Amino acid sequence: MNLLAEENKKNVSWPCHHSFILMKILMIYPEMPDTFYALKHFTKVVGKKAAFPPLGLLTVASMLPEEWERKLVDLNVTALKDEDIHWADYVFLSAMNVQEESVREIIAQCNRNNAIIVAGGPLFTHEHDRFAGIDHFILNEAEITLPPFLEDLAAGTAKPIYSSKDFADVSKTPVPQFELVNMKNYLYSIIQYSRGCPYLCDFCDVTALFGRKPRVKSSEQIIAELDEIRLTKDAQLVLFADDNLIGNKKVLKAELLPALIEWRKKYKPGFYFATQLTVNLADDDELMQLLLDAGFRHVFIGIETPDEASLKVAHKNQNLKRNLLETIHAIHEAGFIISGGFIVGFDTDTQQSFEVQSRFIQLSGIPLPIVNVLKAPPGTELFDRMKKEGRLVRHFAFSEGETNIRPVMGMHQLYNGFLNVIENVYKPKHSLVRLKNFFRNHRFPNTTVKIHYPFHAGNIWIALRVLFLVGILDSDRRYYWNLLIWTLFFNRKFFDKAVFYAVMMYQMKKGYDTIYGQVQQQLAQPEPTESIAA
Repeated sequence: MNLLAEENKKNVSWPCHHSFILMKILMIYPEMPDTFYALKHFTKVVGKKAAFPPLGLLTVASMLPEEWERKLVDLNVTALKDEDIHWADYVFLSAMNVQEESVREIIAQCNRNNAIIVAGGPLFTHEHDRFAGIDHFILNEAEITLPPFLEDLAAGTAKPIYSSKDFADVSKTPVPQFELVNMKNYLYSIIQYSRGCPYLCDFCDVTALFGRKPRVKSSEQIIAELDEIRLTKDAQLVLFADDNLIGNKKVLKAELLPALIEWRKKYKPGFYFATQLTVNLADDDELMQLLLDAGFRHVFIGIETPDEASLKVAHKNQNLKRNLLETIHAIHEAGFIISGGFIVGFDTDTQQSFEVQSRFIQLSGIPLPIVNVLKAPPGTELFDRMKKEGRLVRHFAFSEGETNIRPVMGMHQLYNGFLNVIENVYKPKHSLVRLKNFFRNHRFPNTTVKIHYPFHAGNIWIALRVLFLVGILDSDRRYYWNLLIWTLFFNRKFFDKAVFYAVMMYQMKKGYDTIYGQVQQQLAQPEPTESIAA
């Protein structure tokens, strides 16, 4: 390890200008567990190693002094070796709540190797005191809290915790250092336009982390990031990792989307965009058309539940006063493809709610529904209420089949109902019915801005892998073939999407198996009676 780093560990003073100190920084991204968001089975079938690169760490890398050496290890792509840790003067660790198990393993390995750990990200922002063995916490947004840490580091006075109640000016956020990763390992590329969301859903920690006023990057920033991705020639899909892309519709419609449309016309990139937004997209025809012209196709929407009482309790007001099924069908008919988030376990849920939920999902035709048991992230209104009521029974758990709340209906009734929902939604025979509903409603978007995905020789290899792993080896192959043959006869222009969702059917099936195992472990335990807040 660098001697200067060892001296700082002993609180020995450093020179006052960090630009004169040459550092080796190892950036570590923890492994994602087997949740739907990780798409582990899908990525394996198509020959990729992970869904997306670690955007947060790539952005932090651009905030470090230019002359410092950087190395990034993504545990979703490769293993962390002791030699990597020995190489570094400092280890930078960033994580989301879902990655806690991997984080603890990384901390243990780094501690064994006497590494100095600097940690940040959502996992630590609200509960950093749960993680021993970390030397410095850079909490909240790095644009604000990282610079003073670097200054103190240079002066030899680095403190254990850096935090801020302010929100960052993302118009000054640098272009992520995409060159630190090999994009061939990833299913899709990733950028971020905005942070924050104007809504106050009580189970969502976005506003606690990033505020209600969406802050946006300039169009020039986004174009610069997209140019970096375009030049790699490896992107098939670019995810705008926003909390709610349409949170600031005025600026989005006036500035970014027109700029994206002109950029797309000029360079003709062969990839689409995906993002996260709210269901009231359907209320603005102009916005929908601009998004389609800019190349957005896949949208994740938090539907949560068709039950209005539950939506009211959760303050999901944007989903109220509308026919949700008609709204979903309208978005599909416009040319978008919805991935939907759904929740069971609201206080207002009853035994009938599970059947209503699964029936609604099937009728919606949403190709990829992601069903979760309600959970309370730290920093949310729901967390505070559950703590006050003495109903927090464990630390926050992110996996679909876990909760940190004692439900009103009882834990066993909730888990059994949840299993019924995902069985009626995730099993291939049910996915087949729902996907046919989708293809009956989905339309090609009415846009003059065409996107032509370039053919690569690697496409043949991917097709052969899909054919072998899903169409031959898997025991439920008849459902995948049924979808493909049905599409050829009744809607052949969507055949490429049918192949994509045949693999996604496989992902959902495997996801069900994973969640079923998790839930069975929960059901084998007695219902918790003590609150962790007691």
